[in-house]
Amino acid sequence: MTITTGGTLPGATLLQMGANGPETVDLGAKLKGRKVVIFGLPGAYTGVCTGAHVPSFIRTKSGFDAKGVDEIICVSVNDPFVMKAWDEATGAGQAGITMLGDAESAFTKAIGMNFTAPPAGLIDRSKRYALYAEDGVVKVLHAEESPGVCETSGGEALLAAI
Repeated sequence: MTITTGGTLPGATLLQMGANGPETVDLGAKLKGRKVVIFGLPGAYTGVCTGAHVPSFIRTKSGFDAKGVDEIICVSVNDPFVMKAWDEATGAGQAGITMLGDAESAFTKAIGMNFTAPPAGLIDRSKRYALYAEDGVVKVLHAEESPGVCETSGGEALLAAI
């Protein structure tokens, strides 16, 4: 079932790199009592993800801060090693964006945002979306029709909607 506006995000364990290697992140705990933006995308280092989607949230970070958003989280179906390298390559972490890996695609599947495109080598990847949630409840959801497009799921479009 695909998550919808008004729906509650499921609990999930995501991954990030810590000082001593991979660490688990309890998404439910991150959402509790907070205003959070989550944007999902097909994969680290892919063209539109690297050239448009992540930069749109870096550009709009201060606007989300001004609206009281506590955290912006990028979720990709990648391992934490790739997410750390991509974080450093894009400057996302330095800009205040949290980069989390959904290595098994469990969260992505739980919210119904998974897709598979074997010709491109994308198996159980994330559709391109952005959402705004308060205390884990989705208030705004923007999902792209095509994973190769970043329009409604970009930082500017989501910022304008909240």
